[in-house]
Amino acid sequence: MDIATLLGFLIGFGMIFYACMESSEGNLIMYWDPIAMLIVFGGGVAATLVSFPMAQVMATVKIANNAMFTKVKPSTEIISTMVSFAEKARREGLLTLEEDVSKLNDAFLKKALRLIVDGTDTQIVRELFEIELSFLEDRHKVGRDMFEQLGIYFPSFGMVGTLSGLIAMLANLSDPSAVGVGMAMALTATFYGATLANLVALPMAKKLQIRSSEETLRCQIIVEGVIAIQNGENPRIVQEKLAAFFPPKMRKKEKEDEE
Repeated sequence: MDIATLLGFLIGFGMIFYACMESSEGNLIMYWDPIAMLIVFGGGVAATLVSFPMAQVMATVKIANNAMFTKVKPSTEIISTMVSFAEKARREGLLTLEEDVSKLNDAFLKKALRLIVDGTDTQIVRELFEIELSFLEDRHKVGRDMFEQLGIYFPSFGMVGTLSGLIAMLANLSDPSAVGVGMAMALTATFYGATLANLVALPMAKKLQIRSSEETLRCQIIVEGVIAIQNGENPRIVQEKLAAFFPPKMRKKEKEDEE
């Protein structure tokens, strides 16, 4: 799992757990209400299923899994790869890159190199990948939208649970024990809704946005790199052109790593 995500969950839930322990003097059972959890979590998931097609829901589960568990390579690493391809293409010709294409694990880079090896026009290459990047961003946006909607639905169904508890409380004012149960459910539902929204759903939406930006940047670097290779540009120029995608501090670090 991504270390920042893991630390965030551990710190967030750990602090809430500690606060609950201290305020309840160790009696955590008072914070557990299965009916409130059913309303909040079940209602939020159900509303999401109503809002989005099942195919998009399943795709988002996969995207979220990649965001949390897949180790993302720094985008600066692709520069050295593109420069090495530029050196080989300039020295031995574009067709010699064909033997390297089959060894690549990066599907986007493999597709880009195959196009230039096949002699596809530069403008067509750029147009093809502009379309692909556009749809890539659209797919990632659906995933972010889903978690953002969960961030809205969880507190909303927390309010539904709160209203249900208040109704139960007001309907049994003559029974003091029932009043306490209804009030506890009302407050617990709000607690669940706020926690799930602000510690899970909305942070995951932000994480997906960052992952999407990283992947888009990597793909843009690949596109510019293969077009520069196809045009026969000097490897040093290719390196400087691709380094321009990063702030000066990252360029300096990448140069130090090379040295």
